[in-house]
Amino acid sequence: MCNSVCFIILSWVFAVLVFPGVPARSGDSALKDNITVRQGDSAVLKCSVDSKVSRVAWLNRTTILFAGTEKWSLDPRVILMENTAITEYSIQIQNVNVHDEGPYVCSILTNKKPKSTKVHLIVQVPAKITNISKDVTVNEGSSVNLMCQAVGRPEASITWRHQSARGGHKFVTEGEHLELISITKEQSGTYECIASNDISSSDIRRVQVTVNYPPFISKARSTGTPVGQRGVLQCEASAVPRADFEWYKEDRRLLNGINGLKIETQGKQSLLIFFNVSEEDYGNYTCVAMNTMGITNASIILYGPGAMHDVNGTPVLRRCSACLLLTVTLSHLLKF
Repeated sequence: MCNSVCFIILSWVFAVLVFPGVPARSGDSALKDNITVRQGDSAVLKCSVDSKVSRVAWLNRTTILFAGTEKWSLDPRVILMENTAITEYSIQIQNVNVHDEGPYVCSILTNKKPKSTKVHLIVQVPAKITNISKDVTVNEGSSVNLMCQAVGRPEASITWRHQSARGGHKFVTEGEHLELISITKEQSGTYECIASNDISSSDIRRVQVTVNYPPFISKARSTGTPVGQRGVLQCEASAVPRADFEWYKEDRRLLNGINGLKIETQGKQSLLIFFNVSEEDYGNYTCVAMNTMGITNASIILYGPGAMHDVNGTPVLRRCSACLLLTVTLSHLLKF
C-alpha cells in the first residue's frame, strides 16, 4: 500500500510530467540534452538546482529512481552522487547497457511550481560478430558463399579481406555476404570478416577456404651423375589433397628398396635416390603425381658425363611418357 508521502510524491511527479515547465536554472522551455556513453561505462546525469528548490526527483520514463535522497530504484547500478555543491543533484548509472537508453527527467518543485531538466541517454555498443560461416572445402571451379553477421550501435559495417597462402592481404568486398564464383586455387586461404563502427577496436573472425585441385609438377630436373656416385632425381608437385607419387623406368614401376634404390617422399616432394649409380641406371625415369582430383607426370633423365643433349641442353633419349601416363591413369582409376 502507498502511504501519504507516496501519494504526495506521485501527485507531484504527475504534475511535472503533465506540465513539464522550464529548466531548473533559466529559460522558457524544457532543456533536453543528449548524453552518449559506451556500453559498460558509467553515465552521469546532471541536474542543476538552487536554494529555492523544495523537492527534487529523478525519473526514467514513469519510474522514480530517486526522490530527494531516498532511493526508489531497485537497480544497484543507479546511485546518487555525493555532490560537492548544493547547486547540483546528479545520479550515476554504472555499467550501462542498451536497456538503459532513453529519456530521463530531473523534476524540481520550486515555490510550488514544477520545473524539469530532460536528458536522453544514448548507449553505443562496439561492433561484435554474432554469426559467421564455418570453414569450407570445395573443388576448384565450384562456387562458395560466405556469410558474416554483426551487431553494434551505431550499426556495424562489414569488410571482407583475403589472406593468401603467401601471406599477403587483399581487400575483397563489403557486406554480410561474400560470393566466390568458379573459385581457383589462388583464391584458397583465410578470409577475414572485419566488423567495425568506430566505437572500439574492430571485431575480426576468420573462415578457412580450402580448394581441392589436381597435381601439377613444379620441379623435375634431369641429373648427370658419374658411375659409382650417389645420384638423386627430384620431383615436386603442388596439389590439394596432397599428391601421392610413383616412379617408373620406361614402363616398369620402381619400388622402394629394390635394386639399390630408395624412394623418399616428404610433403610435396619425392626423391629417387641411387646409392651407387651404374651404367644400367642411366635412362629415362617418369615421376607420376596423383590425387583424387587428377593425375600428371614428368620425365626426368639420369645420364652420364658423355650423354648427348638437344639444343635446350636436355639429354636425348627415346621415351613415350604419354603411353606410360595412360597406363598409370587406368591403374589409378581402378582403385576407386
